[in-house]
Amino acid sequence: MLGPVMMKLDLQKELTEQLNIEEVFSFNIGNIKIGFDESTVVSWIIMAVLTLLAVILTRNLKVTGEISKRQALLELAYEKAETFFKDIMGPKVEKFIPWLMSVALFIGASNIIGLFGFKPPTKSMQITAAMAITSIVLVEYCAFKDKGVRGRLKAFTKPVWIVTPINILEVFTKPLSLCMRLFGNIMAAFTIMELIKAVVPVAVPVVLSLYFDIFDGLLQAYIFVFLTAIYLQEAVEEEEEGPNKKKKRKLFRKSKPEQISA
Repeated sequence: MLGPVMMKLDLQKELTEQLNIEEVFSFNIGNIKIGFDESTVVSWIIMAVLTLLAVILTRNLKVTGEISKRQALLELAYEKAETFFKDIMGPKVEKFIPWLMSVALFIGASNIIGLFGFKPPTKSMQITAAMAITSIVLVEYCAFKDKGVRGRLKAFTKPVWIVTPINILEVFTKPLSLCMRLFGNIMAAFTIMELIKAVVPVAVPVVLSLYFDIFDGLLQAYIFVFLTAIYLQEAVEEEEEGPNKKKKRKLFRKSKPEQISA
């Protein structure tokens, strides 16, 4: 009986430590204290590393002539990613493809950085919430820019005015869904791995870690940017006209020449 109890206590302690985001450093400006926690600092480290890699990998690229294997690989990876997003998104929002790629790289790196001894930033609700809110703000910006204020507000009444409250609520549920899906999956993967480590030999957790720490982490990055791409396309998508509206327009066009001749 003592063994299972101790295992339960150890697991609870480990989960508590992982959920607790500790402060790394802070400073005061007058009477205001400004602190920086683990998730923020690790996020800075990830951004610095990705920036450094981008600078190193994109040095001495050629526009003409024979290109290196490094440049060929980079171009292939970019073209594959660009093709993937273009199949989802229309020409109005294709300019945001580089941003989506950057988000995918950041989330993917954040999810697998635990392999290097750091606490993944995506285990912090504030990081996942900030990323989700940023995505939805961009979506709404595209919607208002493409349709105008009147057109965007009118879109909330489609397909019938009675669903307006639901459409408005959807603006807030989308970022909540993105946030909770990313945070929940990362925490669920961590919890499962801790349970496996507690009851099976060492070799099994190492194998499963390839799935939960790498594959699942990259999969969550894919899902996040995939849904964001869909939301962006929906934001600028033109609604199809109903049959009655098309019929009225057709009758109007037929009657217009008669009115002019009269």
